[in-house]
Amino acid sequence: MSAGPIRLSEAAHTALRPATAARITGGFWAARRRVNAEVSVVQGPDRLERAGNLANLRAAAGAEAARSGFRGDFPFQDSDVHKWLEAASWQLADGGEGPAEEELSRQVERLAGLVAAAQAEDGYLQTYYQLGPDARRWAEPHWGHELYCAGHLLQAAVAHHRATGRDGLLAVAVRCADLVDATFGPGKDETVCGHPEIETALVELYRETGERRYLELAGHFVDRRGRGSLGDGPPEGSPGPRPGAAYWQDHVPVREATAVAGHAVRQLYLLAGAADVAAETGDTELRDALVRLWEDMAATKTYLTGGVGSRHELESFGDAYELPPDRAYAETCAAIAAIHFGWRMALLTGEARYSDLVERTLFNGFASGVSLDGERWLYVNPLHVREDDEHRKAATGDQNAHRTPWFRCACCPPNVMRLLASLPHYMASGDTEGLQLHQYASGSYEAGGGAVRVGTGYPWEGRIAVVVDAAPRDADWTLSLRIPHWARTYEATVGGEPVAERAENGWLRLRRRWRPGETVVLSLPLDPRLTRPDPRVDGVRGCAAIERGPLVYCLERPDQPAGLRLDDIALAPGAALSAEHRPELLGGVTVITSRALCRTVARDGWWPYRDGGADSRGGAGGADIGSGGEADGAEVPEPVRVTAIPYYAWANREPGAMRVWLPVQDPPG
Repeated sequence: MSAGPIRLSEAAHTALRPATAARITGGFWAARRRVNAEVSVVQGPDRLERAGNLANLRAAAGAEAARSGFRGDFPFQDSDVHKWLEAASWQLADGGEGPAEEELSRQVERLAGLVAAAQAEDGYLQTYYQLGPDARRWAEPHWGHELYCAGHLLQAAVAHHRATGRDGLLAVAVRCADLVDATFGPGKDETVCGHPEIETALVELYRETGERRYLELAGHFVDRRGRGSLGDGPPEGSPGPRPGAAYWQDHVPVREATAVAGHAVRQLYLLAGAADVAAETGDTELRDALVRLWEDMAATKTYLTGGVGSRHELESFGDAYELPPDRAYAETCAAIAAIHFGWRMALLTGEARYSDLVERTLFNGFASGVSLDGERWLYVNPLHVREDDEHRKAATGDQNAHRTPWFRCACCPPNVMRLLASLPHYMASGDTEGLQLHQYASGSYEAGGGAVRVGTGYPWEGRIAVVVDAAPRDADWTLSLRIPHWARTYEATVGGEPVAERAENGWLRLRRRWRPGETVVLSLPLDPRLTRPDPRVDGVRGCAAIERGPLVYCLERPDQPAGLRLDDIALAPGAALSAEHRPELLGGVTVITSRALCRTVARDGWWPYRDGGADSRGGAGGADIGSGGEADGAEVPEPVRVTAIPYYAWANREPGAMRVWLPVQDPPG
């Protein structure tokens, strides 16, 4: 892949630039991308046909009678088509040859033709408003998602142009963007869209076409946010709830905001777009605001898995440290949006911490969103599912804890497809000094005037071999390797000799004159470890989670002894954690086994609470609710062996209980 979702202009003000060529050739991500290419992306057109998305396009083009009007429950369903087109285009950019690639190319051109045919003469395209008898353009900025859909169209067109060199879909996007520019902006309609997305798309269209007014319009949308054009919601009498201005980030301007808020996907799409604007304009005030907001998100509102959005209500961020594991929403699209934002911040600043969080989110909160076979999806990604989860059973397919072939609101599946298809783009970067490896996957990467090949069994193995294939002949050149924040130690050699350099701020920078074929070996520790939560996270206080390398682990019902309830398990103090690779399990995973305690509770009475001990009773006169045999509640721990699997692999067998955070049994005495 020689092009990806971000192609900075020559004048961009960033510390780093994406690799000029990148290819993932083996290992964990190659396997996930293969399933994406051979199963998920291939099924896309059929899924979109059955859901009515393609029928809407044909009806808008006049090629199909619209007897029943718009098909579907949401006005933004065109965006699913656009995201699939983007995903399929990035897949074509991988450069494969053969019947499968030819068929994919044919499907891409077929759907691109449907989109082009559905576009109105003035450039407008959103079938919900084109087919609705009483629909009015641009009249429902809160829920209409017209600019959101336009944004995904622009991104699809850019991907299609970069992957194929054809300009038909790009011409559709330009006509649409010109209409948006003629309608919105200073002195025109100054309303913003209820769902950000157009901002980053306009910047990328500017990068593709060189038309600066697209960049200026993106900057306008960023700066208009928080000025009250959306307010608390639609006026009285309009359909839908009134969620409040913070829901769509219209409560405070981006430059003044101190905390991420509202709908998680909306917030992070907005910040990704703002990062694109800052990158192209050199706006340091905007850059500083983005750093501040990322820090708030990472420190106080991110799950261990990298997932974000703790509230089912309005799919939103909660308060600081409001991270309940069982009620976690952690929408798959929010994980994708966090990766988009984090990668842009890594390029903007050059700091390793952004790629640290991208890695965590990729391997956990994102990878869990699609099944191992590529056919089923999770919209929400909880960290705890109880044995008898009545809420999840009653929830719709979009919000339950069972993988689903497609959704009524099908934003997540094609979003996963487009990130996996473009994933090589997120691996490496370059600058005037050399090349930086942000993520570790077997493959080849070119950037910063050099080229390397990576071979690794990561994340199952900690050995990463990097062969320098090309570097400047008569000048020093720097190969930078990210040392993950979870790695307490590491070892590195060049040509078998230990390196003298030490990592600083997350980067091990190896600067020297390189000979072609020289090999760097980075060894990262993959000992299983226990992770404790911040004590302010009430929902998991007194618990610990198991991690190994970049992977978060969970207990899932099928791996435990028969009859064992996960909610009765506590980790035994000081118990060893043992790693074992099982190639036959869940596509090949390393599991963690440990000694735990099953906390059976002897209860004679009707009351589930018990005496906290003499110190809790306030002296001799304190009440003892456990007296009289009503609720003895004495725990009788029994030793049991438990097995943990990587979190991303849960829910690929029968539905059942799962949990990431486990209580830690207090030591005796």
